[in-house]
Amino acid sequence: MTEEHFDLRRIAFAAFGPSFLFGLGEGAILPVIALSVRQLGGSVALAALVVTLIGIGSLVTNIPASLITTRYGERWAIVGAALWGALAMLICVLVGSLWAFAAGIFMVGMSSAVFGLARQSYLTDAVPFHYRARALSTLGGVMRIGLFVGPFVAAALIHAMGIGGAYWAGIGALLLAAAVAARMPDLPAPIVAADKAAGLAAARAAPTIRSVGNQYRRLFLTVGIGVLLVSAVRASRQAVIPLWAESIGLEAAMTSLIYGLAGGIDMLVFYPAGKIMDRKGRAWVAVPSMTIMGVALLLTPFTSGATTLLLASLLIGFGNGIGSGMVMTLGADYSPVAGRAHFLGLWRLMSDIGSTAGPGMLSAVTALVSLAAGIACTGILGLAAAGVLWYWIPRTRGDNPRQQASSP
Repeated sequence: MTEEHFDLRRIAFAAFGPSFLFGLGEGAILPVIALSVRQLGGSVALAALVVTLIGIGSLVTNIPASLITTRYGERWAIVGAALWGALAMLICVLVGSLWAFAAGIFMVGMSSAVFGLARQSYLTDAVPFHYRARALSTLGGVMRIGLFVGPFVAAALIHAMGIGGAYWAGIGALLLAAAVAARMPDLPAPIVAADKAAGLAAARAAPTIRSVGNQYRRLFLTVGIGVLLVSAVRASRQAVIPLWAESIGLEAAMTSLIYGLAGGIDMLVFYPAGKIMDRKGRAWVAVPSMTIMGVALLLTPFTSGATTLLLASLLIGFGNGIGSGMVMTLGADYSPVAGRAHFLGLWRLMSDIGSTAGPGMLSAVTALVSLAAGIACTGILGLAAAGVLWYWIPRTRGDNPRQQASSP
């Protein structure tokens, strides 16, 4: 399929449907994980630790995910990840042991890593370059919509079945995701042919994780650092709004409303941002996204009531929303044809390191100084990410930056 005749809508259901359903499944269980640990007799501290196991499971599985995707292909990696996640949730709801529950949550993180890498790799191959940012921004957007809808679906089943209903909602969504993914179309023949013709020498070299890491070491230490900072800011923002709302005395209902409105703004702007990235260049969205988030986070400690916090939160949501799919798009742009899954595994590893380190830094600075100082440091990270991305991302219209990165 040529770029001139490519129609994203033709693959929309098969490509984006599993992502929406996977996000719905995760969104269904996220609000009740800590409550489940408490019901099983765990302490508050243990509940907080178990919640982090999704991120840890994803972090340690990024490299194995690349090996799985390389061996079995994107479509079956997606199917297997969804089934693995459904099995994990089944363990959580049926076994009744605290340690089995923790293992199940860790398995959910593992499935998330494989699913995320395989879906990104699939769309990178299936979509022409000049449509890539729109496709990957939409991919990130539908995942966020699923995460947003999931708790509402879970709430209905919890009302009927108790807290276990959230896990049954997740199981159902992931089984549907596997069924839809199994019917994903194979990659268009012209694209596959082009990939095979990209370099026989590279194909014969049989890239490994180590060889890909060595070849693109400079890229990971430049743009990759920017991606790490982006992920740190994004992960930290989820804690900033509720923590600051509590510190200025807002009630839980008002905090939830502010958080929800910020999430709504986040979900509304992903496609226009992807279109700008495709037409003007990646830096035209990446740099403003992190600049807006950085400034909004720096303003947050100066808010003193619901109205001012809402305005800052909406600005944070807007900045995050226009950056939907940004990390995936950059990873796809720079990824080589030979060894793509290995490259994306390392790319996602850096992103997950940032997602883990960001909240850790917020917690440490808050403990040592104050919450306001912790939020300010997060804002500074956002501005630093904007600076790194501005310096290293090509700002030319329509050029594929992979060609600039392929020379170590």
